[in-house]
Amino acid sequence: QVQLVESGGGLVQAGGSLRLSCAASGRTFSYYAMGWSRQVPGKEREFLAAISQSGARTYYADSVKGRFTISRDNAKNTVFLQMNSLKPEDTAVYYCAASATYADYARKYDYWGQGTQVTVSS
Repeated sequence: QVQLVESGGGLVQAGGSLRLSCAASGRTFSYYAMGWSRQVPGKEREFLAAISQSGARTYYADSVKGRFTISRDNAKNTVFLQMNSLKPEDTAVYYCAASATYADYARKYDYWGQGTQVTVSS
């Protein structure tokens, strides 16, 4: 089992950048593929990005491709989401997740953090 804690959210102006971090504890971090999702109240959770255990494979949803970058540091048990060119529609609670199997959809991820709020002002 793994525990996940996100950080780095906040308020940013449109066009700005934020870097989210997700610190993992528990089972060996490199065992897990990692992903990021976001959710707006009243809407379904949107799966944004995934990275394989080694970092060799990544996936991005069309809505963030070219603007967001997922990365990981297995030595520091941390996964990151660099978010550039932020738009007001990126406003959401962002969650990191872990899965024993690399996948590009949320249902495969068994462990989730508590989320961090990102607000993009226009």
